[in-house]
Amino acid sequence: MIPQLTEQEALSPIVLSFIEALQQSEFTGDVDTHYGGRLIASTDNSIYQVTPQAVLFPRSQADVRTLLTLANQPEYASLTFTPRGGGTGTNGQSLTEGVVVDLSRHMNQILEVNYDEGWARVEPGVVLDQLNAHIKSHGVFFAPELSPSNRATIGGMVSTDASGKGSRIYGKTSNHILALDIVLTDGSAWHSVPLDAETLKEIKSGDDVIHRIHRGIDDIGTAKQELIKESFPKLTRFLTGYNLAHVYGQDGQFNLNAILSGSEGTLAFVTGIKVKLTPLPTVKRLIVAKYLSFDDSLRAANILVQADPAAIETVDDTIVTLARQDVVWDRVGKFFSQPGDEQVKSINLIEFAGNDADTVESQTKALCAQLDALIGQDHEAVGYQLAVSDADIASLWELRSKGVGLLGNAEGNRRPIPFVEDTVVPPEHLAAYIKEFRQVLDQHGLEYGMFGHVDVGCLHVRPALDLRDEDDEKLIRIITDAVKNLVLKYGGVVWGEHGKGLRGEYMPEFFGPELYGDLRRIKQLFDPANKLNPGKLVTPIDHPDQVKKLDNVPLRGHRDRQIPAAVREDFDVSIHCNGNGACFNFDLDDVMCPSYKFTRDRIHSPKGRAGMMREWLRQLTRADYKLGTEDDQVGRLARPETPEGDFSLEVFEAMDGCLSCKACTSMCPIKVDIPDLKAKFLDRFYTRYQRPLKDKLIAFGERTHHRMLSVPFLYNAGVKLPFYERLMREAVGLVDTPLLSSPNYQTRLAKAGVEVLTEIEPSSLRARDLSNAVFILPDAITSFYEAGTFVDCVLFFKHIGYEPIVAPFIENGKGQHVKGFLQAFRQTASQAARQLNALSSLGRPIIGIDPAITLTYREEYRMYLDRQEAEVWLAQEWLSNELPRREAPLPQVGQADVALLGHCGEKTSIQASGRQWQAVYKAFGLELEVVKAGCCGMAGAFGYEAAHYEESKGIYEQSWKPKLSAAGPGRQFVATGASCRSQVQRFEGVELAHPLQFLSRLLG
Repeated sequence: MIPQLTEQEALSPIVLSFIEALQQSEFTGDVDTHYGGRLIASTDNSIYQVTPQAVLFPRSQADVRTLLTLANQPEYASLTFTPRGGGTGTNGQSLTEGVVVDLSRHMNQILEVNYDEGWARVEPGVVLDQLNAHIKSHGVFFAPELSPSNRATIGGMVSTDASGKGSRIYGKTSNHILALDIVLTDGSAWHSVPLDAETLKEIKSGDDVIHRIHRGIDDIGTAKQELIKESFPKLTRFLTGYNLAHVYGQDGQFNLNAILSGSEGTLAFVTGIKVKLTPLPTVKRLIVAKYLSFDDSLRAANILVQADPAAIETVDDTIVTLARQDVVWDRVGKFFSQPGDEQVKSINLIEFAGNDADTVESQTKALCAQLDALIGQDHEAVGYQLAVSDADIASLWELRSKGVGLLGNAEGNRRPIPFVEDTVVPPEHLAAYIKEFRQVLDQHGLEYGMFGHVDVGCLHVRPALDLRDEDDEKLIRIITDAVKNLVLKYGGVVWGEHGKGLRGEYMPEFFGPELYGDLRRIKQLFDPANKLNPGKLVTPIDHPDQVKKLDNVPLRGHRDRQIPAAVREDFDVSIHCNGNGACFNFDLDDVMCPSYKFTRDRIHSPKGRAGMMREWLRQLTRADYKLGTEDDQVGRLARPETPEGDFSLEVFEAMDGCLSCKACTSMCPIKVDIPDLKAKFLDRFYTRYQRPLKDKLIAFGERTHHRMLSVPFLYNAGVKLPFYERLMREAVGLVDTPLLSSPNYQTRLAKAGVEVLTEIEPSSLRARDLSNAVFILPDAITSFYEAGTFVDCVLFFKHIGYEPIVAPFIENGKGQHVKGFLQAFRQTASQAARQLNALSSLGRPIIGIDPAITLTYREEYRMYLDRQEAEVWLAQEWLSNELPRREAPLPQVGQADVALLGHCGEKTSIQASGRQWQAVYKAFGLELEVVKAGCCGMAGAFGYEAAHYEESKGIYEQSWKPKLSAAGPGRQFVATGASCRSQVQRFEGVELAHPLQFLSRLLG
């Protein structure tokens, strides 16, 4: 039995008092003081882990004002607050021992867009891609292009003055800010816009805090203009935050937003942002130039930049190699398919963009001609390919944007990590600088990954370290200091893109003592009590100069090293989550992660769940519990209604919300497999607590319902009893119990003349002519509850000239794995594998109909069994390979408007699935549209659980329902997942066909 886990970082009495007072005030947001919620806010995309005292989720500027006004009462003088957006910072910007104020959960609305004047007004939690998707149809976008654009909030972009691809043209976030709504530490609000001299003079004459701020900054800026010009390098990415160099615009206006942008929450809370919109380029071309070394690609940048492209981005061999195992390779692999590409060690992505097609074409052709002339010469490109279509260009940029995440998926205990990753030097010095940078890393025997924006001299370098190793931890300081010295030597900075965060200790060396003192005076003007994100960047001039040191802050590795190596290895996908936050993708039509998209609670994301598991493993270790052996003891304790007193209960709440859709297993760059972590957790959790009856019914439903197939009418009669549904809902926790098909699939197939095996006897089957046979596996979902669908799918093969032979029912065990009955799952899988291997020995294809069941054979079986030889195909996988080889022509079935809604696991595990279905339909003369949609919300049994009904419905309504509702007359949808079809039937009363069933009906 696992022990009770009570280790938590206690809340201070002052925080408890503040929270109680806040909840009695006009504050309407959420408050989270649970250990799990605080744990999720303790990490970002950096190497650090700092547990806050509480996490607040305001719903409006009024809520922010309320909490800061309350915090100004004398009894709360010691409380500090740190704003948080997407939580993707690489330098610990939003980590704090104080109170986190998360502005992303609720304050995420696009408030107003004025296309005539070219601006939009948004709340800070709006995601960059969210805004750009909203305004794209009007031919405009918010220009800073970031790699994490699908989860980076605009408030976070303001906080770090973010920039990315194309910054040579588009600049930084601050170049596109028209106005900021802010809340100061005393709770007062201000609408900050550029001011002319007369207005500034008027404001300076006042004596409240905002007037003192304007007066003080103007005095500093005026007095230090010459020193600023002399001291600051002429780099577009040099200064972000407290930006005295740009507080006066070219028009002479005073712009407080230059001070606020990049201030990382140390000066004020940003609660509203008015941004400038930029016309979208209508024409794009992208050249993939290939090199035999990373140095060659860097040196080439000096030549490429003369062609004046919109962007030049470099990717090294480490990332290209890792991308070959990622889902993105399915779309970009064709750009690395020419002879000799296996030797390519680095690429440059060179994009031309604009609104004049002739100009873009001319620029592209000119550079291609130059590359042609240089190919084969020393240190030049060895080849290139051109991408023209929007889809190809987007996929290649996705490869580049995935660089950070992919590096976290490198093999071994040492993984590339961020801490010196966004240095910038003048582009003409980049190659020489990187040469010395690499010498530093080579001196310590470190591997590393490199990528970045070579056109502006900004390169991302991630050395591979294992921070559970104390010797590796010491290298953080050694390498950072060495790189800092190199950057100073070449006239650059160590924070070219991702903010300063815990690297603020280096600011005096880059700004000089006098200007650094002025920055502290600015902090004093805004935050005299040092309540906002203290320890970052600077301290007020009236406080000791004590910013946090980068090697004096808790690391994630400190906790991870407390977990035994054997346990870390068994749970490595949890340990190695690097916090890149790809699972926070705002797009409702993206399959990862449906529970997070519905709840907006980061604890219900793969990153959140992985973090909870890391802490659970650590606490079990500290409680002297030995993981790794099966425990047959069945839990006897009733589960408490609240999680207080046992951290395992908080982990359960996080895991219980997972749909086990498996999108994270392929869509996450680290391949975090939350469904398997969930199964392993539940297997141990229920050694202490009682298992609910519903879990047993789900786990062993295959076995039970198989026994009822001979008398489906008897089973269905019981389900239809008046009290049955209420009993199941209230006493068991299940809803909408499906009926067994009557007559069953065996009876229907026998009537259709299809053979159904009662057992697998290879010797007798080998005596037959099986040259035209295909074996079809009946699954407990399609064949039990959708016998008509299953039969139609089987008959499809008969219609096109094959001999379908239906195998005897083989229990799969999917439900056992989902619910954490791992010992039973291993037994079931072992028995099934023996039968499948026997069937496979006959040399004919074995085809499964339902994706969730079929993929279990190749994924979970291979994780839990020593041997799983049989290859079980999904229908479209085998058919897309088989049909082109047929000699006999296939019948053409005419015209139909058909659209495919794919199953989550199928789409993510088999990236080519949609194209395969299109190829199958094409063989019969039909065009098939593959619809981009998220999760349907059913996910096997998840949607049948009463506790998850509303979540299941809500997820369905986010993506699937709009797709079905928007369909024009005559459009017919097909869906591969049985659970997906049941969800549509449940909420729309519409029966969708399986893609094979649709074809079968046309052919029959």
